[in-house]
Amino acid sequence: MNDALFVPACVVCGGRLKRNGVTSAGKTRWRCTACGASTSRSRPDRAHAAQLARFVDWLTGTASQAGSRAASTRTLRRETAWCWRVAPTITGDGVVHDWLQLDGFYAAGLCCLIGLSPDGPVAWQWCDREKHASWAALLHQLPAPRVVVCDGQPGLLSAIADVWPSTVVQRCLVHVLRDVKTNLTTHPRTPAGQSLLRLATHLTRITSIAEAGDWLVTLNAWWQSFGELTTQRTYRVDVADTDVPSWAKPTQTWWYTHARLRRAYRLLTRLAHHGDLFRFLDPALAGTAVPATTNRIEGGINAQLRRLLGCHRGMPPAHQRRAIEWWLWLRWADHPTPASLIRPEHIHPPTPTPEPEPDGPTLWGDSLTAEEGLWARKGWAGRSHR
Repeated sequence: MNDALFVPACVVCGGRLKRNGVTSAGKTRWRCTACGASTSRSRPDRAHAAQLARFVDWLTGTASQAGSRAASTRTLRRETAWCWRVAPTITGDGVVHDWLQLDGFYAAGLCCLIGLSPDGPVAWQWCDREKHASWAALLHQLPAPRVVVCDGQPGLLSAIADVWPSTVVQRCLVHVLRDVKTNLTTHPRTPAGQSLLRLATHLTRITSIAEAGDWLVTLNAWWQSFGELTTQRTYRVDVADTDVPSWAKPTQTWWYTHARLRRAYRLLTRLAHHGDLFRFLDPALAGTAVPATTNRIEGGINAQLRRLLGCHRGMPPAHQRRAIEWWLWLRWADHPTPASLIRPEHIHPPTPTPEPEPDGPTLWGDSLTAEEGLWARKGWAGRSHR
């Protein structure tokens, strides 16, 4: 029902109604110009729209229930109890974006895979963890972009190669530096580790093709100076049992002496070889403004969702997931008004039909009954006075 279809008419004589003040509850009072009957009309559509708007405003904000626009916390919970059944969704518009940032956010016992375009969130997918099947389900919702900016999660990379084979990947340089620090620590003790850490730290400061070329030359110079360390091996027969690293397998007869240094160097060389480090500087992608990091989705979405759940801590997992969905939906560039999502089944859910009981007495059962004499008798029941 809307204002264009709402024509006040008297329920007694069908005459024309005119406004006649308001009731004690604040509703508009109508008076018939023909018979003088007074009445008030309710607008369930407007009431439900206002309740949903109040619910979404509280759920996606940082205020408590007491700080919302409702008269009281009980009023808010009572009026908006049906709003939890409204599930917002993003419908694909088929737009091919220049780049997308993809990342997973763990909350409420599940993982929410999020796709972010230059205009805002474009899709999400709930799953148990980040894996190939989960990422593929998200990628199938969207047309293939030109570039994907991600943190290099293995399941995501395999899904991109399977679903979007023509899409190239830009690895987040901040995550690359973080992975290098994981292997070398923040304070390496060897000159080789210190030099490689300085080289990785410089990654996030590169802004031109010339600087990227100089960085690759420096990486090759590091190999000329310290590359031999990445190939050195230690054999079990040459060391004492106390010097065997904890991660070595019992049947392993040798291992790389500088395994962590080797792992950090091979990470940089592998990404440089595939071109995933400096995709944002590719002249073929000029004008697309491809970001070099996933800071936009890490700080603009994931951090805000953590803050949102912290402000509404104590909600059950299902309500936490609904809060995340509404927060993302409101930042979708093409989202309609929340009231457009209301359906009759949200307000009046269908009553489940009980299963029919079998006719006749039960011949066999698996429950205990008092007639079998299995219950302990208490009190004076069944006893006689002496």
